[in-house]
Amino acid sequence: MSLQENQGFNTRAVHAGQAFEPRTGAVVPPLHFSSTYAQDGIGNLRAGYEYGRGGNPTRDALQEQLAALELGTHAYSFSSGLAAEDALIRALTRPGDHIVLGNDAYGGTYRLISRVLGDWGIGNTPVDMANLDTVRSAVAANKTRFVWVETPSNPLMKITDIAALADIAHDAGALLVVDNTFASPYLQNPLALGADVVVHSTTKYIGGHSDVVGGAVVVKDAELAEKIGFVQFAVGAVSGPMDAFLTTRGLKTLGVRMDRHSENGQAVAEWLLERPEVEAVLYPGLPSHPGHELASRQMRSFGGMVSVQFKGGEAAARKVAESTSVFTLAESLGGIESLMNYPSEMTHASVKGTELAVPVNLLRLSCGIEDKEDLVADLEQAFSAIP
Repeated sequence: MSLQENQGFNTRAVHAGQAFEPRTGAVVPPLHFSSTYAQDGIGNLRAGYEYGRGGNPTRDALQEQLAALELGTHAYSFSSGLAAEDALIRALTRPGDHIVLGNDAYGGTYRLISRVLGDWGIGNTPVDMANLDTVRSAVAANKTRFVWVETPSNPLMKITDIAALADIAHDAGALLVVDNTFASPYLQNPLALGADVVVHSTTKYIGGHSDVVGGAVVVKDAELAEKIGFVQFAVGAVSGPMDAFLTTRGLKTLGVRMDRHSENGQAVAEWLLERPEVEAVLYPGLPSHPGHELASRQMRSFGGMVSVQFKGGEAAARKVAESTSVFTLAESLGGIESLMNYPSEMTHASVKGTELAVPVNLLRLSCGIEDKEDLVADLEQAFSAIP
């Protein structure tokens, strides 16, 4: 076990892949923009660098950092979360293979699997991941290569037993892929619970500042890593050096940010729970949440994502979404600023009319790191606008 593995999360976040620059002693590694590298003779590469698509010191530093924080051995940084998922699927599946995924998966993931890779011959079955018997049956019914789960899920905040799904997948010769975007490596480490692959939209909590788009795949198996790395190189959807630099900078403060996100998410969820306008509050930090006990076991805390459903239906949800000032109505999540999203018409519009469709009375809140009293006050004034 390396020294980094023995160190705490925040120490690894600050130091993994971040050795000082030896010539000047700069404590922040330099940002490398070069697209190509001088060779000391034909085929004699300096430190293994040849061309920017194949390797870049800034991207390599981020990848080392990601692997250290997810307790993996190899990480790959991509230009977006969907680019990461696409590379993973093309690296490890072939036409005729099948993916069993959650029936409330992120709309972009489902669109990629169903409408893009479906034409390549990849099948899929959406199921309720909380029902392990249903998952087991779906896996057995097809040539399943991946069991694919988000926990907490987007946007219904369902919690799934990662260890139990790993057993189901492995018994069938399949791999368990966990989208860990909502939890982040600070709150949850799926590889330590039996998962084979972790994927991230690093745009979200890992980057943390709503100023960079990226994605990542992390594994702990060298054979899987080799296949994913080949597709990253051959297809080329890599993160650029500036994007990698910004993501690394954000990742260094992930732990302290997630503590505040979690504190604010809990406060907002508890406030929503007492409101007469609310039909349901979906937040695993509430004892009433059906996944609360499981989340308490496999997560460090409960995060900053809260979904809420309104008794007044679509009209009430839309009114609140368009009446806040601290919460900004926008796509995405996980930044230091609080965002509000109407998934049915925004992030999950692509799954309308399918079994993955999101309730029209639901809003998704990404609680930032502002003062929680101001977040509650903003929601209170927005609720007053409900007819």
